[in-house]
Amino acid sequence: MSDAAVEREYMEYDVVIVGGGPAGLSAAIRLRQLAAEEDFDISVCLIEKGSEVGAHILSGAVIDPIGLDALIPDWREKGAPIDTEVTADHFIYLGPSGGIRVPNFLFPPLMNNHGNYIVSLGNVCRWLAEQAEALGVEIYPGFAGAEVLYGEDGSVRGVVTGDMGVARDGSHKDSYTPGMELRGKYTLFAEGVRGSLSKELIRKFKLDEGREPQKFGIGLKELWEIDPAKHKKGLVQHTMGWPLDNSTGGGSFLYHFGENLVSVGFVVHLNYKNPYLSPFDEFQRFKHHPSVVETFEGGKRIAYGARAITEGGFQSVPKLTFPGGALIGCSAGFVNVPRIKGSHNAMLTGKMGAEAAFEAVKDGRQGDELVAYTQAYEKSPVYKDLKRVRNVKPLWSKLGTFMGIGLGAVDMWMNNLGIGLPFTLRHKKADYESIKKASECKPIDYPKPDGKISFDKLSSVFISATNHEEDQPVHLKLKDPAIPIAYNLPNFAEPAQRYCPAGVYEVVRDEDGSNPRFQINAQNCVHCKTCDIKDPAQNINWTVPEGGGGPNYPNM
Repeated sequence: MSDAAVEREYMEYDVVIVGGGPAGLSAAIRLRQLAAEEDFDISVCLIEKGSEVGAHILSGAVIDPIGLDALIPDWREKGAPIDTEVTADHFIYLGPSGGIRVPNFLFPPLMNNHGNYIVSLGNVCRWLAEQAEALGVEIYPGFAGAEVLYGEDGSVRGVVTGDMGVARDGSHKDSYTPGMELRGKYTLFAEGVRGSLSKELIRKFKLDEGREPQKFGIGLKELWEIDPAKHKKGLVQHTMGWPLDNSTGGGSFLYHFGENLVSVGFVVHLNYKNPYLSPFDEFQRFKHHPSVVETFEGGKRIAYGARAITEGGFQSVPKLTFPGGALIGCSAGFVNVPRIKGSHNAMLTGKMGAEAAFEAVKDGRQGDELVAYTQAYEKSPVYKDLKRVRNVKPLWSKLGTFMGIGLGAVDMWMNNLGIGLPFTLRHKKADYESIKKASECKPIDYPKPDGKISFDKLSSVFISATNHEEDQPVHLKLKDPAIPIAYNLPNFAEPAQRYCPAGVYEVVRDEDGSNPRFQINAQNCVHCKTCDIKDPAQNINWTVPEGGGGPNYPNM
C-alpha cells in the first residue's frame, strides 16, 4: 500500500487500464481505434505487473477467433502469431491403466474445436501490445497496480503503482522510488483471475451481491519439445478421470502446435475436499498414464507455470461497473468451463468496456457508472455463451464427474435445441468451504518424480524463470500469523504445503519433529492466487509484489 506521507508524482489520462492480458489490450486497442474513427483524441495508459507484456500470461490455449475477428478483422494479414488450426479433436475418459475415447458426435456443437487455433496466448498478447502501441497506447510493463485511487465522492479515480526499492522491514533502500498516481476519468480493471484490486472493488462496491460465489480451478501447464515422429500438429486432446477420483473435478489437455511443441496441462477444481490432495503431484502422476506417457518419452520439458481459472460462469459474474470504472475479462470471470475457453470472451468484454468508456469521455463525463457496458454485455455473444452452459459446473460439483458431465452434456444439447433447463442451478458455497478435516480423509501417497517425465516443484519453478527481489516485503500477507500452525495444521494438515504449485508454503520443524513453524518462500511465487482462494481460514491475502517480479513465461 502507498504511504500517505510520500509525495507522489501523477499523470492524467482519459482511461487507465490495469493488466496487459487479452481483455486489457483489447480495451486499449478499441479505445484508440474509436479515437481514429471518430476523430476524437483519447489518452490511454495500460500498466502490466509482469516484466513484459506476456510474462505472466498462462493459458492452454485453444482460442476461438471470434474475439480477434471483432477487434482486428485483418489479424491474419497483420501477422498475428496464430497459425496452428485444430485438425483433430479427441476426448478420452481415463481409468488407472487405460482409456476410452468418447465419440465426437456425442458432444454438442459448441464443444467442437474445428475452426479454432492452438496458440501461445503470451505471444498473442505480445503481438496485441505491438498493435496497441502502434495506435498510440502508452504501455508500462513492470508496474504493478498496488492501490485504487478514490475521489472525494467515493468514485474510482485511477490507481497507484507499487513503490520500488522497499526493504523487507519496510525501510527505503538507496534504490527507493515511490509509486506514481495514474489518474483516469475511467479505470478498467483487467487483472485476470482474483486480481488484488478487483477483489477490493468487488467487496467495497458489493458487486457480488445477489450473485453466486465465484468458483475456481488451478491450471498447471508445461511446454514440451517432443520427438518429431510423435508430433501431430493441430491435435487437441482432452481427458477426464484418472488420476482424480469421481468426486474431484478436473481434467487434462494436450495441444500439438508449432514446431514439435506440445502444451500439456492439468486442471483441478478448487472445490476439492481432501486436504492431502496436491494438484501439482496429480499433474505429474497423470503424465505417466499409458495413454499419454509415450508422447513425452524422448522429449524435453522447456517451460512450466500455474494459474487459477474462474469457473463460476454465468451465475457468478459480478456487477460489472462501479463509479469511475469497470471489470473486464477474467477480473469478472467469463470463462466457458465446458469449452475450456475464456480469451475470446475476455477480448469481447474488453472491447465492450472500451466502447462504453469512449462514449462517456466523448460526452464529457467522468467518474460515473458505465451502464452502457452492462447493457452491451447482456445483449452480447458472451452472455449467450455463458448462459447456455450455466448448469454444467453445478451438476459436475454436485453429482461428480461421471454423472455430472453426462447430465451437463444433455443440458447443453437441450440448450442447443432451444429447450434447456428453465432454471439456473446454484453453486451455494465458496471453494474453501468444501475442504474436509484431515481426520476425515486419507493421505495420498504420491510417487517420486523420475526427472524425465515427472518433476519436483523447485525444478519446475526454476524453468518458470520466476524471480523476485529477495529484500522486499513479503507480498503474501497473513491476516493472523498464528492461524497456519494453531488452526490449519491440526484441522487440515496445513494444505498450503500441497495446494501451492510452487513450494511457497512450508511447515518446518526442529530435527526431532517438534516446534512446527510456517515458512513463506515468497520468491517462489508464480502468482497463481490459489492460496488466496483455497486457504480454509481465508487468512492469506495475495497482494502485488514489486513490479516486474514473478514468472517470465516464454511461449506459454
